[in-house]
Amino acid sequence: MTTLQDPVEGTPHVTAQTVPALPTETVVTPAIRRPEPYMRLQWTDSVTGAVGYLVVHTLRSGLATGGTRMRAGCTLTEVEDLARGMANKTATFDLPVGGAKGGIDFDPKDPRAIEVLERFCEAMRPWIDAHWVTAEDLGVPQHLIDEVFEKLGLGQSYHAAIRRADDPAATLERVRNGLNAAVDGGFLLGDVIGGYGVAHACLAAAVSWGQSPAATTVAIQGIGTMGGAAAYYLHEAGMTVTALADAAGTLYCAEGLDVPALLDLRDGFGEIDRARLPEGIEQLPRAEVLSVDADILVPAAISYAITPDNSFDITARIIVEAANAATTPEAEAMLAARGVPVLPDFVANAGAVAWAWWLLLGQVDDNPENSFDRLRTIMHSKVAELLSAWTEQGRTPRETGHRWADDPAPPAGPVVIP
Repeated sequence: MTTLQDPVEGTPHVTAQTVPALPTETVVTPAIRRPEPYMRLQWTDSVTGAVGYLVVHTLRSGLATGGTRMRAGCTLTEVEDLARGMANKTATFDLPVGGAKGGIDFDPKDPRAIEVLERFCEAMRPWIDAHWVTAEDLGVPQHLIDEVFEKLGLGQSYHAAIRRADDPAATLERVRNGLNAAVDGGFLLGDVIGGYGVAHACLAAAVSWGQSPAATTVAIQGIGTMGGAAAYYLHEAGMTVTALADAAGTLYCAEGLDVPALLDLRDGFGEIDRARLPEGIEQLPRAEVLSVDADILVPAAISYAITPDNSFDITARIIVEAANAATTPEAEAMLAARGVPVLPDFVANAGAVAWAWWLLLGQVDDNPENSFDRLRTIMHSKVAELLSAWTEQGRTPRETGHRWADDPAPPAGPVVIP
């Protein structure tokens, strides 16, 4: 069943087993702020019983962007929250598209997972062919979703935007070259750009305190694509990473962890091989990453990781959300009352989606330094504004960020995919 929200009146109506006809013209329309999403779509896999969701929160020019996640227990409410966050990201970073999200309630470690993902994408084909630009997310690496799109004859997961280009083949080549550009550490640009942005959100926070990276400590929950890259670039910048957590637990060293060495021990699911740990590392329960002594806490694993129940355990000076919806609203209010600000996900981890659209729009290329320079400059500027409003006016970073999202830059003209 598909639920649509009227973009003007906000009145929901329901249609059975249908996908709405959407505009395909490239005239930019203003982002429409709404409490309810534009559309909710639910799918059930006839083979495994897995349930999948697509939520489109806002549309601009008939386009919305947002990743596809897979995890056991994924809910419609979760996907709605994430789609709303994507709408905030695109508006905050002045991208000419709306926000959406896909989610599948299924274990990504199940050997049938790729088949479930393929059937989900086939079911969503009218959207991913023309309107929904998706990408990796929790449980779905970029190479996997690209394999599915290739099998479906859609080329790559940015297909809905690429097909609008005057020369789709050339645009696809530019996108692939950018995603696969090699960077230091043996990584690919597309895999680390989001975490690079998170790292510079952390570094900008230290700058706001007048504190050097070497004098700043950080704990990171999650070392997948986002958390692992953030840890790598923070370590490279000289910040002391005292704790890293994966699904198996928390690794802690007060003097600082050798982040590159630990990242080399990750398996395909982002977990570190405990049998090969260097000496001097203390192994703690997974939840203790939230309470270790660190200036900055980076939740980079699951949504709703920080709750009212565990917020009192947090000793960090600031939370930098690398995971989407990492902090519940109640927990964030409790932290704010204690003087602990939360840099919201739609700013701190928006580097990945912003960069993807800069790449699609031809504003960056496969030279990593161009992408790093642009993202670093913008992230430091935005975080400085957020924390200035916090310290000088007592306004939470999320409130300031929402003001940006509610008042995006006016459209400059039609969306042109070169």
